[in-house]
Amino acid sequence: MSVRHALLALLTEGPKYGLQLRQEFESRTGDVWPLNVGQVYTTLQRLERDGLVESEDAAGGGPQNSFRITSAGADELSEWLRTPPDVVPPPRDELVIKVLVAMRVPGIDVAELLQVHRRQLIQTMQRYTHLKEEASEHDIGLALVVDAELFRIESIVRWLDSADARLKRLPAASTAADSADSADSTAADSAAGPAANRAASPVAVSPRRGRRTGARR
Repeated sequence: MSVRHALLALLTEGPKYGLQLRQEFESRTGDVWPLNVGQVYTTLQRLERDGLVESEDAAGGGPQNSFRITSAGADELSEWLRTPPDVVPPPRDELVIKVLVAMRVPGIDVAELLQVHRRQLIQTMQRYTHLKEEASEHDIGLALVVDAELFRIESIVRWLDSADARLKRLPAASTAADSADSADSTAADSAAGPAANRAASPVAVSPRRGRRTGARR
């Protein structure tokens, strides 16, 4: 999420001060992404440094200090809106990493782990659905945010289901491979058995004569 560009977009409506920008940002995103007012002012300072906004107060002080977007800021915003998000390389997904790591940890039931995360995600989807049902039909911003989150979480649930099905196929494949290795080993032992037994057997010694059995003078 680019707070930088979200603030520029809000400033296209006219000059605004930091607290106002925070309140409008949260209300227009359905209060899904809380924004710290300190982050807002830090971002505004950087935007002003880069010439993308300018302060109406030359001294630049006070919480009621208003900011307006510059022409350079408008160009920056327009370019950002038309630039597709970078999807290569894929983001470092924490859940994917957890599953990959769990596969290598002894004693971890990966299938059970997948179901734990699946249940949590389904509960989150239910909360978003409830939020959407209670929201006003005219709150388009909230509806778009909730729909985006529902689709995003649904895709994660589908990945968990796919991972579960894929991992369930591994034991059968591993067992078949182990059985084949065992059969090959048994066949090899059987083929080499008589010769190996003869080579490994000790020479029989007569208990009374103390010489090789069957030897003659």
